[in-house]
Amino acid sequence: MGVKAENTKERIRQEAYRLFADKGFKEVTMTDICEKTGLSRGGLYRYYSNTGEIFSEILSKEYVITDRIREQESAKVILEDMLRAIKSEIMDKELSLSLAIYEYANLGNGEFFIRIHESAKKRWISLINYGMENKEFKKVNPEQVSDLILYYYQGLWMWSHVIPFDRQIAEHYVETIHQMLLDKNI
Repeated sequence: MGVKAENTKERIRQEAYRLFADKGFKEVTMTDICEKTGLSRGGLYRYYSNTGEIFSEILSKEYVITDRIREQESAKVILEDMLRAIKSEIMDKELSLSLAIYEYANLGNGEFFIRIHESAKKRWISLINYGMENKEFKKVNPEQVSDLILYYYQGLWMWSHVIPFDRQIAEHYVETIHQMLLDKNI
Protein backbone atom coordinates (compact mmCIF):
# COMPACT_ATOMS: atom_id res chain seq x y z
CA MET A 1 0.00 0.00 0.00
CA GLY A 2 1.35 3.40 -0.97
CA VAL A 3 1.96 6.42 1.22
CA LYS A 4 -1.21 8.17 0.03
CA ALA A 5 -3.32 5.11 0.86
CA GLU A 6 -1.71 4.81 4.31
CA ASN A 7 -2.37 8.49 4.97
CA THR A 8 -6.01 8.07 3.92
CA LYS A 9 -6.42 5.06 6.24
CA GLU A 10 -4.87 7.04 9.10
CA ARG A 11 -7.25 9.94 8.47
CA ILE A 12 -10.20 7.51 8.44
CA ARG A 13 -9.06 5.98 11.75
CA GLN A 14 -8.57 9.40 13.37
CA GLU A 15 -12.00 10.69 12.35
CA ALA A 16 -13.70 7.40 13.19
CA TYR A 17 -11.99 7.44 16.61
CA ARG A 18 -13.61 10.80 17.38
CA LEU A 19 -17.00 9.52 16.23
CA PHE A 20 -16.74 6.35 18.33
CA ALA A 21 -15.67 8.39 21.36
CA ASP A 22 -18.59 10.76 20.87
CA LYS A 23 -21.38 8.34 19.92
CA GLY A 24 -20.28 4.87 21.03
CA PHE A 25 -19.80 1.96 18.66
CA LYS A 26 -23.41 1.09 17.83
CA GLU A 27 -24.42 4.59 16.70
CA VAL A 28 -21.59 5.17 14.21
CA THR A 29 -22.32 4.31 10.59
CA MET A 30 -20.15 4.18 7.50
CA THR A 31 -22.16 7.19 6.28
CA ASP A 32 -21.07 9.13 9.40
CA ILE A 33 -17.45 8.28 8.63
CA CYS A 34 -17.87 9.32 4.97
CA GLU A 35 -19.29 12.66 6.07
CA LYS A 36 -16.54 13.22 8.63
CA THR A 37 -13.70 12.30 6.24
CA GLY A 38 -15.17 13.74 3.05
CA LEU A 39 -14.73 10.39 1.31
CA SER A 40 -17.35 8.88 -0.96
CA ARG A 41 -18.87 5.55 0.09
CA GLY A 42 -16.77 3.83 -2.58
CA GLY A 43 -13.68 5.62 -1.35
CA LEU A 44 -14.27 4.49 2.22
CA TYR A 45 -15.17 0.91 1.24
CA ARG A 46 -11.91 0.70 -0.71
CA TYR A 47 -10.18 0.62 2.68
CA TYR A 48 -12.73 -0.78 5.14
CA SER A 49 -15.78 -2.98 4.72
CA ASN A 50 -17.57 -1.96 7.94
CA THR A 51 -17.32 0.03 11.16
CA GLY A 52 -16.21 -3.05 13.09
CA GLU A 53 -13.15 -3.40 10.90
CA ILE A 54 -12.21 0.25 11.48
CA PHE A 55 -12.81 -0.03 15.23
CA SER A 56 -10.75 -3.23 15.46
CA GLU A 57 -7.86 -1.55 13.69
CA ILE A 58 -8.06 1.48 16.00
CA LEU A 59 -7.92 -0.75 19.07
CA SER A 60 -5.18 -2.95 17.62
CA LYS A 61 -2.81 -0.03 17.18
CA GLU A 62 -0.03 -0.77 19.62
CA TYR A 63 2.58 1.24 21.36
CA VAL A 64 5.63 -0.38 19.73
CA ILE A 65 8.63 -0.84 21.97
CA THR A 66 10.50 -3.74 20.34
CA ASP A 67 12.51 -1.43 18.07
CA ARG A 68 13.34 0.84 20.99
CA ILE A 69 14.56 -2.11 23.06
CA ARG A 70 16.56 -3.49 20.12
CA GLU A 71 18.23 -0.06 19.78
CA GLN A 72 18.99 -0.27 23.53
CA GLU A 73 17.12 2.88 24.44
CA SER A 74 16.80 3.44 28.18
CA ALA A 75 14.02 1.40 29.77
CA LYS A 76 13.20 4.39 31.99
CA VAL A 77 12.70 6.63 28.95
CA ILE A 78 10.44 4.06 27.27
CA LEU A 79 8.48 3.69 30.53
CA GLU A 80 8.03 7.46 30.87
CA ASP A 81 6.79 7.73 27.28
CA MET A 82 4.27 4.94 27.86
CA LEU A 83 3.08 6.45 31.13
CA ARG A 84 2.71 9.87 29.54
CA ALA A 85 0.48 8.37 26.81
CA ILE A 86 -1.58 6.45 29.40
CA LYS A 87 -1.99 9.51 31.60
CA SER A 88 -3.24 11.47 28.61
CA GLU A 89 -5.77 8.74 27.74
CA ILE A 90 -7.06 8.65 31.32
CA MET A 91 -7.52 12.42 31.52
CA ASP A 92 -8.90 13.11 28.02
CA LYS A 93 -12.54 12.16 28.57
CA GLU A 94 -13.54 13.68 25.24
CA LEU A 95 -11.62 10.98 23.43
CA SER A 96 -12.53 8.03 25.65
CA LEU A 97 -13.61 4.90 23.81
CA SER A 98 -15.05 3.34 26.99
CA LEU A 99 -18.67 3.18 25.82
CA ALA A 100 -17.69 2.05 22.32
CA ILE A 101 -15.43 -0.69 23.72
CA TYR A 102 -18.18 -1.92 26.03
CA GLU A 103 -20.67 -2.03 23.15
CA TYR A 104 -18.20 -3.72 20.80
CA ALA A 105 -17.29 -6.35 23.39
CA ASN A 106 -20.97 -7.14 23.97
CA LEU A 107 -21.41 -7.89 20.27
CA GLY A 108 -19.42 -11.10 20.71
CA ASN A 109 -15.91 -9.76 20.21
CA GLY A 110 -14.45 -11.17 23.42
CA GLU A 111 -11.68 -13.09 21.64
CA PHE A 112 -10.48 -9.87 20.02
CA PHE A 113 -10.09 -8.21 23.44
CA ILE A 114 -8.29 -11.24 24.81
CA ARG A 115 -5.74 -10.93 21.98
CA ILE A 116 -5.29 -7.20 22.61
CA HIS A 117 -4.82 -7.80 26.33
CA GLU A 118 -2.31 -10.62 25.76
CA SER A 119 -0.33 -8.43 23.37
CA ALA A 120 -0.27 -5.54 25.86
CA LYS A 121 0.80 -7.90 28.63
CA LYS A 122 3.67 -9.28 26.51
CA ARG A 123 4.75 -5.71 25.74
CA TRP A 124 4.85 -4.77 29.44
CA ILE A 125 6.63 -8.01 30.42
CA SER A 126 9.21 -7.35 27.70
CA LEU A 127 9.84 -3.81 28.97
CA ILE A 128 10.01 -4.92 32.61
CA ASN A 129 12.47 -7.72 31.82
CA TYR A 130 14.55 -5.33 29.73
CA GLY A 131 14.59 -2.77 32.55
CA MET A 132 15.63 -5.42 35.10
CA GLU A 133 18.37 -6.77 32.82
CA ASN A 134 19.77 -3.24 32.47
CA LYS A 135 19.41 -2.68 36.21
CA GLU A 136 17.10 0.29 35.57
CA PHE A 137 14.12 -1.43 37.26
CA LYS A 138 13.77 -3.24 40.57
CA LYS A 139 13.68 -7.04 40.57
CA VAL A 140 9.96 -7.83 40.39
CA ASN A 141 7.71 -10.55 39.06
CA PRO A 142 7.08 -9.19 35.54
CA GLU A 143 3.81 -11.08 35.07
CA GLN A 144 2.32 -9.83 38.35
CA VAL A 145 3.42 -6.25 37.76
CA SER A 146 2.15 -6.25 34.18
CA ASP A 147 -1.26 -7.48 35.42
CA LEU A 148 -1.37 -4.66 37.99
CA ILE A 149 -0.31 -2.05 35.44
CA LEU A 150 -2.87 -3.18 32.87
CA TYR A 151 -5.87 -3.70 35.15
CA TYR A 152 -5.23 -0.50 37.09
CA TYR A 153 -5.00 1.42 33.82
CA GLN A 154 -8.04 -0.27 32.27
CA GLY A 155 -10.11 0.46 35.36
CA LEU A 156 -9.10 4.10 35.42
CA TRP A 157 -9.67 4.42 31.68
CA MET A 158 -13.17 2.98 31.89
CA TRP A 159 -14.21 4.90 35.00
CA SER A 160 -12.76 8.20 33.84
CA HIS A 161 -15.62 8.39 31.37
CA VAL A 162 -18.30 8.31 34.07
CA ILE A 163 -16.60 9.71 37.17
CA PRO A 164 -14.97 13.14 37.19
CA PHE A 165 -11.26 12.65 37.82
CA ASP A 166 -8.85 15.38 38.63
CA ARG A 167 -5.28 15.23 37.38
CA GLN A 168 -4.16 13.79 40.72
CA ILE A 169 -5.76 10.41 39.94
CA ALA A 170 -3.62 10.01 36.83
CA GLU A 171 -0.59 11.21 38.82
CA HIS A 172 -1.27 8.50 41.43
CA TYR A 173 -1.22 5.89 38.67
CA VAL A 174 2.15 7.08 37.40
CA GLU A 175 3.56 7.32 40.93
CA THR A 176 2.40 3.77 41.73
CA ILE A 177 4.11 2.38 38.62
CA HIS A 178 7.28 4.28 39.54
CA GLN A 179 7.17 2.80 43.07
CA MET A 180 6.75 -0.72 41.68
CA LEU A 181 9.55 -0.48 39.14
CA LEU A 182 12.02 2.25 39.98
CA ASP A 183 14.39 2.15 42.90
CA LYS A 184 15.44 5.62 44.02
CA ASN A 185 18.96 4.26 44.46
CA ILE A 186 19.19 3.02 40.87
